[in-house]
Amino acid sequence: MSKQTYRVCFCFHRKFKQASSEVPGEIKALFERYSENGTMSADQLQRFLVECQGETKASLEDAHAIVDKFKHINFFQHNKGLNLDAFFRYLFGDCNSPLSPSLGVHQDMTAPLSHYFIYTGHNSYLTGNQLSSDCSEVPIMNALKRGVRVIELDMWPNSAKDNVNVLHGRTLTTPVELIKCLRSIKEHAFFASPYPVVVTLEDHLTSDLQAKVAEMITDTFGDILFTPGSEALKEFPSPESLKHRIIISTKPPKEYLESKSVKGKENDGQKGNAAEDEAWGKEVPDFKPELEANNKQNDPDGGENSQDEEDLDAGDRASQKIEAPEYKRLIAIHAGKPKGGLDEALKVDSEKVRRLSMSEPQLEKAARTHGTQIVRFTQRNILRVYPKGTRFDSSNYNPLIGWMHGAQMVAFNMQVKVFSGEGWHLDFKNTHFDMYSPPDFYVRLGIAGVPADSMMKKTKAIEDSWIPSWGEEFEFPLSVPELALVRIEVHEYDMSEKDDFGGQTCFPVSELRSGIRSVPLHDQKGDKYDNVRLLMRFEVLNIENKIH
Repeated sequence: MSKQTYRVCFCFHRKFKQASSEVPGEIKALFERYSENGTMSADQLQRFLVECQGETKASLEDAHAIVDKFKHINFFQHNKGLNLDAFFRYLFGDCNSPLSPSLGVHQDMTAPLSHYFIYTGHNSYLTGNQLSSDCSEVPIMNALKRGVRVIELDMWPNSAKDNVNVLHGRTLTTPVELIKCLRSIKEHAFFASPYPVVVTLEDHLTSDLQAKVAEMITDTFGDILFTPGSEALKEFPSPESLKHRIIISTKPPKEYLESKSVKGKENDGQKGNAAEDEAWGKEVPDFKPELEANNKQNDPDGGENSQDEEDLDAGDRASQKIEAPEYKRLIAIHAGKPKGGLDEALKVDSEKVRRLSMSEPQLEKAARTHGTQIVRFTQRNILRVYPKGTRFDSSNYNPLIGWMHGAQMVAFNMQVKVFSGEGWHLDFKNTHFDMYSPPDFYVRLGIAGVPADSMMKKTKAIEDSWIPSWGEEFEFPLSVPELALVRIEVHEYDMSEKDDFGGQTCFPVSELRSGIRSVPLHDQKGDKYDNVRLLMRFEVLNIENKIH
């Protein structure tokens, strides 16, 4: 057993034994139940997979494959099977994920595109903050490799007015050529998924540059470009029918000319709370009071006069006196906000479908007064929600209020035990969390979903241990499990300062596999740690929804 040494006050040293991960009592009991004479055979492992892990289709061949993968841990055993240590390492292994590694896309993908949540990027070309970072094709490549299906490009004339750049307008961001972004999209569009990629264009161009963009898009994407012609679609095609296709979405040029020029005051009076504007904030906000409130002081049109990010200023409109027909023909998903306020914007047209954009504050206001209309609108059309303008640091908003108004909701129930964790001593320096002792880890876990389901709980902190063992159980009733996400975070308790971050992850409840699972954790940017993981048990409890 190795030791770690920490220097205290430059005068003396504290030594701590580096313990190995201890097998929890419940795991030992399961091993004894499904083993004989200290060895779990492939037959017994298959029974465990079916009876305890809920893997009803697990075959004897699957069990043999697991034994072959972990039998090297049985160093002094020549018989075939797993000993306790090998069984424990299997449970902590990557092949025992909460999500099925072989399931893939198993949902029906033949419904119209408007029936699905779409993994969407905002200002996809920025390398950092919204005000002064570089624009590049590299973030686009990285987003597509993560599975993002909607890429946004802000198009502006270059300084010579003879070519097109992509940049965040009226900021200090440095531009990147549009052609580089288009080529990056073509090269990486289907790296993570065969389903279509939508390219949304925020257009600030003259008609001659629009024609140039049309030529770039046509030459770059060729046959994979989906072009229904100049007429608006009556219904969106399905993701299945659009596999390996690129779709262009923007406002037709004529609609740009009709856009309002009123500058919104969307950011007035909005005080940015840095802590709450982190990816999840201190807590998932409770929207219930907001959604139930009948606040007549708010604009009943949900911020009608707030400037749509796709609206143009006077200079942009003046430059678009002639529309480029070849550019207009490329637009498959027409965007735009009709005149007449939110009632008109959310009207459903049986003859055509379209995309409507709302800012984060606009949606929150609209949800209070037009919640039913939003749900009805999204059954046929696409609603895109983008972050409020004060998120200069490129942080994200809580997407749940948007999801709640874009889905058919059905109800059911679920549960969670946190056994232990490991891997921090491999992925972090020994003084990363505390200069004078090993870390004091605790777990925060809970549900992000509709207001009735959202809650967070936490374990006790385990002092001075890189391999903490909690053994605590939690239950979370769920009313709308289809929209529920399991949130898991690890923090290191700090008595004098803000607690340190030790990892996070998030899973859709509807996709979780029951049983004892290895839960890999990610850093604050979403990149998976090499070794940090938790051992947890998940169960669905009869007809109420809880997580254990």
